[in-house]
Amino acid sequence: MTERTLPQVVIDPGMPSAVRIFEVGPRDGLQNESTVVDVQDKVAFIRRLRRAGLSAIEVTSFVHPRWVPQLADAEEVIAALAADDHDGVTMPVLVPNERGLDRARTAGVRHIGVFASATETFAQRNLNRSLDGQFDMIIPTVRAALSEGMDVRGYVSMCFGDPWEGAVPLSQVVDAGMRLLDAGISELSLGDTIGVGTPGHVTALLAAFADAGADLGRIALHFHDTYGQALSNVQAGLRAGVTTFDASAGGLGGCPYALSATGNLATEDLVWMLDGLGIRHGVDLGALVETSVWMASRLGRPAPSRVVAALDGG
Repeated sequence: MTERTLPQVVIDPGMPSAVRIFEVGPRDGLQNESTVVDVQDKVAFIRRLRRAGLSAIEVTSFVHPRWVPQLADAEEVIAALAADDHDGVTMPVLVPNERGLDRARTAGVRHIGVFASATETFAQRNLNRSLDGQFDMIIPTVRAALSEGMDVRGYVSMCFGDPWEGAVPLSQVVDAGMRLLDAGISELSLGDTIGVGTPGHVTALLAAFADAGADLGRIALHFHDTYGQALSNVQAGLRAGVTTFDASAGGLGGCPYALSATGNLATEDLVWMLDGLGIRHGVDLGALVETSVWMASRLGRPAPSRVVAALDGG
């Protein structure tokens, strides 16, 4: 890249000076791809992301292979990465229950993620549990992981809308999220799984969490760009004081259980905006673009990211 392709920096004093980008491309990005990516390419993808400066990379999921065939090689990926010098980079995996936790433990993983739904229908479709009953499975998993000194991150899906139920009450999202926070997770990621959120909605939901006593320093935001609102929603989160944002290299991803969910917020698009705001993030945009172009060649289609298209084409 040249200076000509860098955004002009205009600092907004109402926003944080630095943020953490939580990269979900290798897991959430690839899980819904029809082209099966082999282990060697997955490992190379993760290593490229790490070299690009990403310090938190969710690398795979220990869900049953029948549900997410793309990630059936989770143990192989973890084993291939085991000999690497991680140099302060955390590489968590997603687990659905205590069986998944057992697999993660056996593989030597120390950072895990658990996931819940903010709605009844998605809890049934994603976890085969009721909205309330899902916690009978999730909370013991959290406690078991914490008892072994693991770090646990939590996700709540359908926080801004559900394709079957429509609008989701703020109180319902807060209740689900607080149950995970109260169980001892280190960070809670609020997911706009189908990308219907808007900035005012983001502001209202974060205010509802603050009113419930949540520390917004433990809240992350996970946006999909279905309606082109992801970056606007990030700005709302920044203004509220959130400093961790999930993103997927190249804009890969969706959700295998919610077909209306298109790609995640592209990490490159997020980095470009943060650069323009003068907000530190530690990611080398040029190296990241090269990585997404490389992965797109493996998938046989262009990366959805607008920034990747602009910089690779220019």
